[in-house]
Amino acid sequence: MTKILIVYYSRNGSTAEMAQHIARGVESITGAEAVIRTVPEVSAVCEKTADTIPASGAIYATLDDLRNCDGLALGSPTHFGNMAASLKYFIDNSTEVWFSGALIGKPASVFTSTGSLHGGQESTLLSMMLPLLHHGMILLGLPYSEHALRETSSGGTPYGASHLATELNRITDDEKKLCQALGARLAKTALLLKQA
Repeated sequence: MTKILIVYYSRNGSTAEMAQHIARGVESITGAEAVIRTVPEVSAVCEKTADTIPASGAIYATLDDLRNCDGLALGSPTHFGNMAASLKYFIDNSTEVWFSGALIGKPASVFTSTGSLHGGQESTLLSMMLPLLHHGMILLGLPYSEHALRETSSGGTPYGASHLATELNRITDDEKKLCQALGARLAKTALLLKQA
């Protein structure tokens, strides 16, 4: 099986929900398997350590998860136009994976959730792309052949899947379609690259 790793941080559940839709897209492709992982909160208290296994939801991502994946989807809520500190902390600690070259030539995509329409969706997606480029990954976005990208009135960008999350705003049908399309595109590309 071609393993697509979906690593995300989610504070209020929207990014986690997007990860589930991306996983559905991945698993719509024969021969592809979605592996969903999250990252722990970064503590402001230096002595605090995270449990090895979270109380609920996806288990925590490890560097071995990165090494062993065939493709990667990286997701975070937007925090002031950038990825959340918890996800950045995980990526910042992936130096040994970078030194080994384990992610070179593998496909990657990014996704985000924001609390306001102009809250920095695209800048967050771009910020998540930078370390993936350093890892030598092949970045995939969403082409405009995806009709939902042209029709959405909430989230959705060519840089990756996005969601406008407000108290009243659940993930829209267009946003779901784009998440699933991104997952399917990532899985198809990983399969082709693995066969090459």
